[in-house]
Amino acid sequence: MNIGVLGGTFDPVHNGHLIVAEEAITRLNLAEVIFVPAGQPWLKIDRPISPAEHRLQMLRLALADEPHFKLSTMEIERPGPSYTVDTITELRGKISSEDELFFILGQDILT
Repeated sequence: MNIGVLGGTFDPVHNGHLIVAEEAITRLNLAEVIFVPAGQPWLKIDRPISPAEHRLQMLRLALADEPHFKLSTMEIERPGPSYTVDTITELRGKISSEDELFFILGQDILT
């Protein structure tokens, strides 16, 4: 099974996030996309962000009608700054060895 992973602060989640996830499902033949909101994003340590519970609630509402979108709270539950390598390692340990993860990035992260 192909599984997409879309991380971010999601402060707030918006249509662009949902469109990227939908396109990834179509173009990469993904079974699902897991949205992983950052607990303490290390890149934004010096900026205010909304409380995790508020960002989670926004994501729950945004993802509610899409069965291929899942929500993971692993980064919010993990203490300390959120690092992608820790998240991917944890996800790899939770899925089948036949499953493949596809890490989805926005252009804002690439620049």
